[in-house]
Amino acid sequence: MQRNGGGAGAGGQPWVLRRVRLTWLSFMLFFILVFFPLIAHYYLTTIDEAGGPEKHIFGPRPGGELCEVKHVQDLCRIRESVSEELLQLEAKRQELNGEISRLNMRIEACKRSIDSAKQDLLQLKNVISQTEHSYKELMAQNQPKLSLPVRLLPDKEDPGLPPPKSARSCRLRSCFDYARCPLTSGFPVYVYDTASYPWADFIDPLVKQAFAASVKSNIYITDNPSIACLYLVLVGELQESSSPPPPPSELEKQLKALPYWRSDGHNHVLVHFSRMSMTQNFLYNVSTGRAAVAQSTFLEQQYREGFDLVVSPLVHALSEPNFLEVPPQVPVKRKYLFTFQGERVESLRSSLQEGPPQTFEEEMEGDPPADYDDRIIGTLKAVQDSHLDQVLVEFTCKNPRPSLPTEWALCGEREDRLEVLKVSTFGLVIAPGDGQLVASAGCGMRLFEALEVGTIPVVLGDHSRLPYHQLIRWSEAAIIVPKPRVTELHFLLRSLSDNDMLAMRRQGRFLWETYFSTSENVLNTLLACIRTSIQVPAAPIKEEPAHEIPHKAGKLAGTDANLADNGDLDLGPVETEPPYASPRFLRNFTYTASETYRAWNRAPGPFHLFPHTPLDPVLPSEAKFLGSGTGFRPIGGGTGGSGKEFQAALGGNVPREQFTVVMLTYEREEVLMNSLERLNGLPYLNKVVVVWNSPKPPSDDLLWPDIGLPIVVVRTEKNSLNNRFLPWDVVETEAILSIDDDAHLRHDEIMFGFRVWREARDRIVGFPGRYHAWDVNHQSWLYNSNYSCELSMVLTGAAFFHKYYAYLYSYVMPQAIRDMVDEYINCEDIAMNFLVSHITRKPPIKVTSRWTFRCPGCPQALSHDDSHFHERHKCINFFVKVYGYMPLLYTQFRVDSVLFKTRLPHDKTKCFKFI
Repeated sequence: MQRNGGGAGAGGQPWVLRRVRLTWLSFMLFFILVFFPLIAHYYLTTIDEAGGPEKHIFGPRPGGELCEVKHVQDLCRIRESVSEELLQLEAKRQELNGEISRLNMRIEACKRSIDSAKQDLLQLKNVISQTEHSYKELMAQNQPKLSLPVRLLPDKEDPGLPPPKSARSCRLRSCFDYARCPLTSGFPVYVYDTASYPWADFIDPLVKQAFAASVKSNIYITDNPSIACLYLVLVGELQESSSPPPPPSELEKQLKALPYWRSDGHNHVLVHFSRMSMTQNFLYNVSTGRAAVAQSTFLEQQYREGFDLVVSPLVHALSEPNFLEVPPQVPVKRKYLFTFQGERVESLRSSLQEGPPQTFEEEMEGDPPADYDDRIIGTLKAVQDSHLDQVLVEFTCKNPRPSLPTEWALCGEREDRLEVLKVSTFGLVIAPGDGQLVASAGCGMRLFEALEVGTIPVVLGDHSRLPYHQLIRWSEAAIIVPKPRVTELHFLLRSLSDNDMLAMRRQGRFLWETYFSTSENVLNTLLACIRTSIQVPAAPIKEEPAHEIPHKAGKLAGTDANLADNGDLDLGPVETEPPYASPRFLRNFTYTASETYRAWNRAPGPFHLFPHTPLDPVLPSEAKFLGSGTGFRPIGGGTGGSGKEFQAALGGNVPREQFTVVMLTYEREEVLMNSLERLNGLPYLNKVVVVWNSPKPPSDDLLWPDIGLPIVVVRTEKNSLNNRFLPWDVVETEAILSIDDDAHLRHDEIMFGFRVWREARDRIVGFPGRYHAWDVNHQSWLYNSNYSCELSMVLTGAAFFHKYYAYLYSYVMPQAIRDMVDEYINCEDIAMNFLVSHITRKPPIKVTSRWTFRCPGCPQALSHDDSHFHERHKCINFFVKVYGYMPLLYTQFRVDSVLFKTRLPHDKTKCFKFI
């Protein structure tokens, strides 16, 4: 019992202890969970207040937000950065406000300066105006005022000048009324109506038709007889008919009955054109008074030297010569050294009827015999029998043509005679045996036929008067020897070199084409001869009127960096003033007298022949260009020889000059606009002439670039590559840069080409070179565009040339060449190279090493066609036939600048050096 109770009591005490411990633990946990956070919060709050506002970490913040502990550092850094930026922006704002204030003050100062400068400029303008006015007054006081001479027109019944002592004493000074032809008259010519003549029924109808057709196309013809300087009367040739012509006395009455004859016929020209070798001297024994006579046949007692005119026969009356039938001028030597076919017409004056022939010694000791024909026959037969050279002489004809007494009759038909002359190096023209017959239609016919086929005429008889001998220097195209030297003729002909013979043949071809080939040329030459004799300048040359296409200019064109990046190389000033035209030709009234012979005896050239008299038959002269480029009259020196001064000025004899760009295009608007933009900023550019070769006008919405210079868009009548070289009236400079619409040239290349052209103004100066070659297998010429160190052509798709050649190309060059260009739509550049080389006998000049000039990415051009080169081969061979020889000349010369695109300091020499 006791053990159970004691056990109970002992076991109860630990249970109480465990309970006390549990209570104490609960109390401690409650204290920790309640009081410890309060104490910690209090403690931390006390630390924030003790650290100050800048170290306030756990306390409340502005805005009522509390900082979380783990983002405190990042937020603080952001706040500090924003605060610093705000402070910097505020400081910068204050600085800019100050700068604005200072700039406003400077603007006000500049405005005041501008107002002051405007006032100074106005004062300077007033001073300049007053100075110019004073200068004009001084000039007016010290220089006489010149005006055109007053033209005096005599009345219809004005008897004119006093009569000459005799009919043979007529000269221009005594029988020509200069008052009707003042220098500024323009040389008006009145032509009587052929149908109104009493003798009109006797005139050959072909001659009348040819004369009428030539009159219609002549620029000097006027319908107003009261202002006419010259009066033309056609009196022959008479046709072969049964009824005889009127007797001399009747003809004199009919001439005096002409309405403007004015009693003595002064300023009248009686024209007699010959178509046959047997041309009757219709005006022999007819008193013509003061009227001049122009015909092919003259007796010595009839011919008035310096007043009457010996004209060429009218062979091609209504037909044009076929250039393809004209034999080539090379080779120089042909089958026969010389030929002659003719039969002598006997007369009472023949020496054969006076006894046996004398020796030359006996003849020279006594009186000169009537003719040397018998001695000539013997000498020429001896040369033929010697067989030293192949010659052909025939003194009898199966079918001799009717001729005048003592004249050598023509043999056979014209076609047969031409076939013989085509294989003859020289052709003999024996003057009539009668020395009184100073000019005959038969000799004129022989001379014409020889020149036509390229045979060098040899005239035996220095007393003969050849056509237009007053102005044409026949010694450059023919050999004229007196008859007594017939024994030395063979030696003389063999002594001539090939170069001399070729030069004479070329000169003869020029004379034939220019003065004799057509009826129009014959009439023009007749008038030009008279006009030159009285020193009246020629009429202005025709220019092609430019029918402009209106177009809208867009925004200001930019400049291609590849074209304008010239570093420190100054290409010249960009023109800001109005375009400067080349000076006008100033020798209109003095040239005719000073350069007559040289003008009439040379092929046309841009400096020594333009504008001149000799081209009247084919080119009415006196164009208005060629003032500065002649080289005759320097108009100021250069402006510096080296360095920056050389770059900034053209210098030379013509320190101020511009060029015109002529660009041909056909329905490639985008390419064209790009090409025009590339011209922006180009120095010395006068204007751009765009030849719109398409029948379709440009698009209405097309905006043309504004390059700061005029862009003239010209509408053409038809699509023709010949339009590239028309002498447009809007081109006012001597220099023309012909360029394709897809040509890609840099500004420095263009300026270098322009400078080179100014040193060789009579040449084509360009970039892409080509050459011609002889095909031995096919015996023909080939066109070659391969890279070569030798060239003979420069393509005009990027080339400079003188505007003078545009006149020659359009008005003088044979029409057959232009027709060929239109047929193939090709070869116009070859034709221009042929023309210039033919005129100058010089090759073109290539500049820089550039061989092509096409722009990348441009549409395909005509030159990419497979048939392009085949057509150019044909063109070259056709042009050779027309000219009669190959005028192109090879050259290995190329012009490059040693310092081309080289960057040098401004103070160093920068001259263009040529290699």
